[in-house]
Amino acid sequence: MATLITSLVAFMAGLDNLVVLVALPTIKSALGGSLEQLEWTVNAYTLSFAVLMMFGAALGDRFGRRRVFVVGLLVFTAASAAAASASGIGELIAARVVQGAGAAVIMPLSLTLLTAAVPAAKRGAALGIYSAVGGLAIAGGPLVGGLVTQHLSWHWIFWINVPVGLLLAPAAWRGLDESRGPNNRLDVPGTLLVSLGILGLVYGLIKAGGSAGWGSAQVLASLAGGLVLVAAFVLWEQRSSAPMLPMRMFRNRAFSAVNFGGLLQAFGMYGVVFLITQFMQMIQHMSPTEAGVRMLPWTAMPLLVAPVAGIMSDKIGGRPVAVFGLALLAAGFAYWALVITPTSSYVDQLPGYLLGGVGVACFFAPLMTLTMNSVDVSAQGIASGSTSAMRELGAALGIAVLTSVFTNNGGYASGKNFIDGFVPALWVATAGMALAAVVMLFAQRRAGVQEQPSAEPARDALAATGSA
Repeated sequence: MATLITSLVAFMAGLDNLVVLVALPTIKSALGGSLEQLEWTVNAYTLSFAVLMMFGAALGDRFGRRRVFVVGLLVFTAASAAAASASGIGELIAARVVQGAGAAVIMPLSLTLLTAAVPAAKRGAALGIYSAVGGLAIAGGPLVGGLVTQHLSWHWIFWINVPVGLLLAPAAWRGLDESRGPNNRLDVPGTLLVSLGILGLVYGLIKAGGSAGWGSAQVLASLAGGLVLVAAFVLWEQRSSAPMLPMRMFRNRAFSAVNFGGLLQAFGMYGVVFLITQFMQMIQHMSPTEAGVRMLPWTAMPLLVAPVAGIMSDKIGGRPVAVFGLALLAAGFAYWALVITPTSSYVDQLPGYLLGGVGVACFFAPLMTLTMNSVDVSAQGIASGSTSAMRELGAALGIAVLTSVFTNNGGYASGKNFIDGFVPALWVATAGMALAAVVMLFAQRRAGVQEQPSAEPARDALAATGSA
C-alpha cells in the first residue's frame, strides 16, 4: 500500500514538470499571453519546486512527515484545480507557483515515508518500483500532455490530478505511519533569501529576452538584486546553526561537480524541450499528440537504455558513463543546429532525438550513485536533495536563458525567423552540455566512502527527489 501511494503521488508531481510543455501553444491560443508569460507557466512550477524542496523535507521532520505529506498533497491538488479553472494566463502562473510548492513537500517526503514503511528486506524492490514510476512520469509527460490537450482540452492536464489527489490523501492518512526526523529547525531566512534571489535572476533573464532588453534598468536591477540576495543566502548558510544547505559541502570537489553538472544538464535539456515543442506545433503544424509521440525517442529512451547504463556504471564507474551521456546530448543539439530548417522532415530530425534520449539515460543512471559516493554516509540525504534542487533550478534558468537567446535572434514571424533564433539557442545548449561533461570529470568517488544505505530513513528519503 505504501509503495502504491507514494509512487502515484511522485508520478503526479514528476508528470507536471513536462506535461505542460506540449500544451503551451494551445494555452497561448486560449488564454493569450506573451512568450515571457508562457515561460512563467513552466518556471513558476520548477522554481517553487526547486527552492522549497529541502524546506518541505524539514517541515516533515518538524511537524510529522505523514501530516505534512497529506497537507502538501491537498495543496498540490487544490492548485491543480485552480490551474485547470484559470481564465487568464496570470491566474495560471499563480496556480503553478502553488502547485510547485505542494510538489516540493510531497516529493522529498514520499520516499521518506516509503523507506520507513517497507521492511529492509523488501526495500530494494519498493524503491525500484518508485524509481520506475518516476521515470515513466518523465517519459510520459509530453505524450500525456499531447493526448489530453488534443482530445480533451488543455484544462484536463491539470484536472486529472484532482480526483487522484482526493483519493490518495485519505489513503495516505490511513495507510502510512507517522514519523518525525532529527532536523526540527526550519531555515526560514535561508529559504526566503534563496527564493527571492533566484526569482530576481530568472525574472531579469526573462525580461531581458522580451521587450525590456539587456540594457534596461529593470533588467539590470533585477539581476543585481538577485545576485545580492543569493550572496546573502550563501553568507547566511555559512553562519546559520541549522542551514538548509551547508555551504561547506561545496568545498568537496566531487559534490560540487555533481551538482553543477546536473544544473547544466537540466539547463540545456529543458531549454531545448521548451523551444522544440513550439517548433513542432507552431512551425511544422503538428498536433499536440503528434508532437508528444515524436518526442518519444528522446523521452522514452531512458526506460530502455538506463538499465544498460546502470550495468556499465557498475563495471567501469559512473563518471565515464555520465560524461559519455553529456557528450551525446551535446552531439544531438549540435546536430540539430547544423541540419534543422523550417521544413526538416522527422527522419532528418530523428538522430537528434535518439542521441538526446541515450544521453539522458547515460547521465541519469549513475547520477545519484555519484552523488552518494561524493560525500560521507551521514551527509547523503542532504546531498541528494541538493542535487535534485539544482536540477530544477537549472531547468528554470535554461528556459529563461535559451528563450532570451531565441528572442534576441529570431521570433515567430515565420519559419525562417524561428530557426534564426532556435539555432543560436541550440549552440548555447550544446556549449552547456560540453561544459557539463568537463565539470563531471571531477565527479569522482571519495576515498573511504562506503556504499551502503543509511540506516536513518530520513537520510535515505531525500534521495527520492533524485529520481523524478
